[in-house]
Amino acid sequence: MANPLYARLQQTANRLITSYGQAGTVTRETPPDPNEGGDPVPTPYPAKLVPMTYQAREIDGTVILVGDVQLYISAVGLAITPIPGDYASVNGKTYRIINSDPNLYDGATPVVHICQARIA
Repeated sequence: MANPLYARLQQTANRLITSYGQAGTVTRETPPDPNEGGDPVPTPYPAKLVPMTYQAREIDGTVILVGDVQLYISAVGLAITPIPGDYASVNGKTYRIINSDPNLYDGATPVVHICQARIA
């Protein structure tokens, strides 16, 4: 059962991301049909995002590379949960999502999606 505290936290995160973030998209590519073939079909989903750079002490050169960013993506109104392999476009740049954390503290309500992303 959803906890009302996490619904309030989700609304707070959405308000902050809306105030300080930007409009963008999260794009998921559907793989081609294994029998028919073809090209992957990209499906863009509108999102509100805040791209933030990692601090120098967080960059280890193996998991987090120079140029990687953290994307804070509002869960409100987003039809999908971002997963590794998706693309996020914001501020004229396209990033490939490397890691994603939906922050499901109660197992039901995604508070905010925090993703590690690399320029595509």
